[in-house]
Amino acid sequence: MNTLNADLHCHSVISDGTLTPEELAVRAKAQGVELWALTDHDEIGGQARAAAAAAACGLDYLTGVEISVTFLHQTVHIVGLGFDVANAQLDQGLQKTRGGRSQRAQDMADDLARVGIQGAFEGALTYAGNPDLISRTHFARFLVDTGVCKDTYEVFRKYLTEGKPGFVEHRWASLKDAVNWITQAGGMAVIAHPARYKFSANEEMALFTEFKGHGGRGVEVVTGSHSSAESASYAATALEFGLAASRGSDFHSPAESRTELGALPALPVELTPVWALLADRIQRAPASTTALA
Repeated sequence: MNTLNADLHCHSVISDGTLTPEELAVRAKAQGVELWALTDHDEIGGQARAAAAAAACGLDYLTGVEISVTFLHQTVHIVGLGFDVANAQLDQGLQKTRGGRSQRAQDMADDLARVGIQGAFEGALTYAGNPDLISRTHFARFLVDTGVCKDTYEVFRKYLTEGKPGFVEHRWASLKDAVNWITQAGGMAVIAHPARYKFSANEEMALFTEFKGHGGRGVEVVTGSHSSAESASYAATALEFGLAASRGSDFHSPAESRTELGALPALPVELTPVWALLADRIQRAPASTTALA
């Protein structure tokens, strides 16, 4: 079960990816993915398309979303898997979370203008498939394509991060709200790519403790931004907190992502995979032969 090629974290043009849900499904299948989830930021508008595309190309599917959370003055991402997309409370919570992005984007553009980069808001907007979800990634693509930076990695070294031009802090959902929206919709809440956060040991302990206390049940152990040492560290954390383990590339774009869909190590054998606990939530592809048991 732990060797299943599951990719439960990626993004489409509905948020800040560059491929459609249909293109992602085809690409995932071609890369050998057996269980897939589309996890756009704060948005579930692509779920019906993703599920239909997965079925059409023989992929088992889990509904997914990645919710932006503010915890101890940092942005943390919580992935939701296997929820009911028709749940009204989840949909309303996501709408509220998306609400402040437009003003934040305008403030980011104003700050970039102060260092001589003009037209950033309008430029970033051309990359946003969904204007309500305009994000730092869209600004980064604008800065690369206009020659300000050579790639998105240089962008985030020079701009759009704390202490750099173009950074604007945003107050997202609370950890409690995000976990509750997911779980009351029948899904599982998962801490995304925990090694990316700049927490002290005590702060990270607080994150995991509060997350589990609110009903969170999983953590991404194997993900595109984790080194092998970080995966081993969070495998130990999963065992310590009694959390299931997830696996996902965090794929955004063929040109930008460091890790291809499905191109990840297997989960450590001692961990319980999230899909083992979500078996009844998986949307099976017609004549599926995926071995999940």
